[in-house]
Order: sequence, then structure tokens, then C-alpha cells
Amino acid sequence: MQRTNRKPSEINASSMADIAFLLLIFFLVTTTMDMDKGLLTLLPPYDGEHIDAPINQRNALEILVNANDQLLVDGELMHIRDLKEISKVHVNNYGNNPKFSDSPQVAVVSLKNDRGTSYERYVQVHNEIRAAYNELRNEFSERKFGLKYKELSDELQKEVREEYPLRLSEAEPEDFGELGMD
Repeated sequence: MQRTNRKPSEINASSMADIAFLLLIFFLVTTTMDMDKGLLTLLPPYDGEHIDAPINQRNALEILVNANDQLLVDGELMHIRDLKEISKVHVNNYGNNPKFSDSPQVAVVSLKNDRGTSYERYVQVHNEIRAAYNELRNEFSERKFGLKYKELSDELQKEVREEYPLRLSEAEPEDFGELGMD
């Protein structure tokens, strides 16, 4: 047997940089970026002044959400599925029931969360409140104009919003514990 002195074959690495660059471009192009999600809320412009307008207690629906995601509405334990209906009754009361608001224009929904409240519960509560206002606006626009709220012109939608303004007051989250709920 005859041995030949061959040098071990080498891998040509001159194109490795090109391959790495192509892979980088491929992954940049094919990767999707998740967009942040949140609540679509238009905040009023900040004017630098803090005004505490007096509110008749009857006109405020107080909603507290504790660290266990339990709801306390005007001092009573409530399930999330009932929040939309109680919000509608409060806003659309027109002074009939002394426990609820005088009219939709002065009705306020006051929301206060515990620091331990989950984000999911916070969003659920917001959704139920907004759903109540959406239903009230739809009912009003169908009675007055014969069309759903979204089908109205911008001018008529503004008129409906003036009749049913969304007045949601949110307090700074704090630790208020169990709220007497077990």
C-alpha cells in the first residue's frame, strides 16, 4: 500500500459572509412584528388645571375592582355579565329611580381598580361600559332617525353623542384589599 501525502481538504469560507448576510435579510423580511394592543381612548387635551366638578352622588355609578378581580358596584358584589345592564339602567334612568342618574348628560361611571387587578379584568370592565353606551346610542338613533348609530352621518352621530356622552371617571389604582368580599 502506498501512502500519498495529501493535504486535508479545506472548506472555502470566502462566501460565508455572503451566506450570513442573505440569511439575515431573509429573517428580517419574513419575521412579523407584533403591534402593541391597548384601549382606543381619545384623551381630552391637558390644560394644566385640575378641576374637581361637584357631582351629585346619585349621578355617579361607582365601580370598584379588587385584586381578586371581583366587582363591587355601588357597594354591592356583582358579576361582570351584569355590568352592562346596570350601566344602561344608570345612564338611561332620567330620574325615575332615586338610586340612579338624573339624565344621560349628567350620568358618570366612576371606575376604580386595585393595583392587583388583572389587565384582562380591567379590559372586560371597560368593554362592558362601552357596550352599554353603544347599545344606548344605537337604541336612541334607531328611535330618532330609524338607523343604527354607525350608519348615521358624522353630524347626526355627534347629536347622539351629545344625548349620551360617555362620562367615564377613572381614579388612580390603589391597594384597597378585599373590599369586605370573601
